[in-house]
Amino acid sequence: MDLGEPPVLPYVPLPEQPTMPVPILEVPDALVPSYKPLVVPPSDLRAPPGVKGKPVEGAQPTKPQPNTPPKAPEMDYVTVPLIDKEVPVPSQEILVTAVSTATVSVAATLTATAVFKRLVSLFKPIIKTAWTKITKKKKDSSSSSSSSGPPDS
Repeated sequence: MDLGEPPVLPYVPLPEQPTMPVPILEVPDALVPSYKPLVVPPSDLRAPPGVKGKPVEGAQPTKPQPNTPPKAPEMDYVTVPLIDKEVPVPSQEILVTAVSTATVSVAATLTATAVFKRLVSLFKPIIKTAWTKITKKKKDSSSSSSSSGPPDS
């Protein structure tokens, strides 16, 4: 089977590439961040065993006391036995107010829910009966108006 001569495709000669000078770029400098490590001694720094220190002249530095906020007069404080820390507890007036408010709100919610369920169970048959009568009346009026037309003569 002879396919014949191969097709001749059009040829467009491309021009030579222009010569451009090589760009001169400076090598960038980078400022590398650096830091001096901060050495923090541990809070319970002691001399190693077997090393005796020199006695320091003058007053010994006292251990700083923890910064504790002032005690509020309306708060009572209870000491937790295992950790020996004082924990603030609201005063009795505040606790009574919070407990009574919570009790009243829960009682009101439960009462409203029970009343609503009771009303739904009472009104459901009444509304269903009324709805049936209304739809029956509409059905009768629409069927009678559509069947009545001009009298035949």
